[in-house]
Amino acid sequence: MIDLAKIRAIDFHTHAEEPCGCHADDGYDDLQAAMAEYFHAPWDHPPTLPRTAAHYRTQGIAAVIFPVDAERETGFRRYDNFEMADLAAEHSDILIPFASIDPARGRAGAREARRLVAEHGIQGFKFHPTMQGFYPNDRAAYPLYEAIAETGKPALFHTGQTGVGSGMRGGMGMRLKYSNPMHLDDVAADFPDMPIIAAHPSFPWQEEALAVAVHKPNVWIDLSGWRPKYFPPILIQYANTLLRDRMLFGSDWPMIRPEGWLAEFEALPIRGHARPGILKDNAARLLRLS
Repeated sequence: MIDLAKIRAIDFHTHAEEPCGCHADDGYDDLQAAMAEYFHAPWDHPPTLPRTAAHYRTQGIAAVIFPVDAERETGFRRYDNFEMADLAAEHSDILIPFASIDPARGRAGAREARRLVAEHGIQGFKFHPTMQGFYPNDRAAYPLYEAIAETGKPALFHTGQTGVGSGMRGGMGMRLKYSNPMHLDDVAADFPDMPIIAAHPSFPWQEEALAVAVHKPNVWIDLSGWRPKYFPPILIQYANTLLRDRMLFGSDWPMIRPEGWLAEFEALPIRGHARPGILKDNAARLLRLS
């Protein structure tokens, strides 16, 4: 279990890019290479889950970690949620596992979600509308949301532009329209007791994301995927005021190192009363670690 006294922060957004350290080369290597160039990532191959755990342990940072189930839309092999959960359990002092299920899996996906929580310690669920090719408010996704809501676990949604496919021919066929955070407004209204996290500064829809979070108290924002020095002033303003209790530190590891993100965040004009919540306390409350 996570010992809050021994960590300095909780990173709410890290990727289990290589849970087992291998995959069939179906274009995924090209995608990872393009993303590494986009983010100026410092590695030559995505780290395995144990390597991720080791890095975070040395940094004194706990991490929410997840795969992305986008096999239907991209053809990339689906990582086994159960495999990832079992690996994360070996590093439960530092890793907090989320699962990912394509909403197109319907009732089968809902059954998997319930089992992952009940039997494998999964603490939440990750969605990437652009990679998975769906609008979050599509009613076809609701059976899965209903299962997640029953468990009381949070659902985290990618929002805004994505580095995935950026610069590749046709953006690798990925469509940004699915990740407008305004689509989460319907989900938040229909599932008012399910915590929803809008991941990333939601460029070019930053104000939409802030509006949804202010209006819907079950919506949170994680600050991953962007270096803090690029945060727009309005995002900093709301982090200091109306949304200071629902903002979450996130890096987007392995594309952005958490220690680099934290160093830049230190230089932002974040008020003293808001900083501890963003870095650790808000996540601990959301995840019921405290």
